[in-house]
Amino acid sequence: MHRWWIELALLAGLAIATAGALSAQQRQPAPAQPSIMQEDEDTLPAAPPAKPARAQGQKAAPAFEHDPDLDTEDQLAPSQIQQQMPAAVAAPPGGMHTHAAARATDAAIEPGAIARPARPAKPHLVACSGVFARDSSHSKLAMAFQAKNVAFTEVDSGSGAKVTASVLFAKDSKQRLEVWWSKPASRSDIHLIVINGQSNWTAPGELRLGLTLAELERLNGKPFKLSGFDKDGVATLSDWNDGELAAPAGGCKLGVSLRADPKTAVTALSAAPADRAFTSADAALRAANPTVSEILVAY
Repeated sequence: MHRWWIELALLAGLAIATAGALSAQQRQPAPAQPSIMQEDEDTLPAAPPAKPARAQGQKAAPAFEHDPDLDTEDQLAPSQIQQQMPAAVAAPPGGMHTHAAARATDAAIEPGAIARPARPAKPHLVACSGVFARDSSHSKLAMAFQAKNVAFTEVDSGSGAKVTASVLFAKDSKQRLEVWWSKPASRSDIHLIVINGQSNWTAPGELRLGLTLAELERLNGKPFKLSGFDKDGVATLSDWNDGELAAPAGGCKLGVSLRADPKTAVTALSAAPADRAFTSADAALRAANPTVSEILVAY
């Protein structure tokens, strides 16, 4: 009986020991399995050491970093770069241009393009033919210069009386021109064309206002005859002396009046009175420095 209890105790102790060994075996960690990620990490180069922190306010010199994929001979250090940095370009006034504005500017001013000078105004010429021929009329003038630029109105005849005439560009002193008619009722057949004031019209033979005695002589090819100065300081042509201006083409005749320089002394004007005849080369006339103040083209 006692032996049975001993055998029973031995069996119980054996069972307890076996259970403890199995529990301890289960608590041991399993051996680590090989990992592909671990092998890859082992083959990567070691990370470069961290740069030491620089003091606040101190600029660190740019470090040259070698490219591991390039050979040492292929590396390019900053000291090898000699190219100079371009200067800063100032922004255009008013901000940046849009593409449309840039295209408009390029179209307006092309590089190397030569600016064309302004075209001079077409000169006004009076010829003894065409619209200014003897048989012209008010309607022909209106067709040539537009009706709005031709008025039929009264003008001063020079003796204080008024006559009716067709006036071109009556409100423009630079383009004004008077045309008097032999038949005022029908406004036809030119009797006289008058250029005066500040008009820039040019008569046959290149006659124009402001010419001097010497310039008139050159156009005429020789001296001509004229009277002395009247009370208004005006001398009047009397004869072209068979010069170039004596018989212009078209059958018309040319007459001019010259006004003495306003600064001329009275004694100088009295030396060339209106009741005497002079030539354009006379010193008494030239002393007054007269210039053309009126041109007449007559039929």
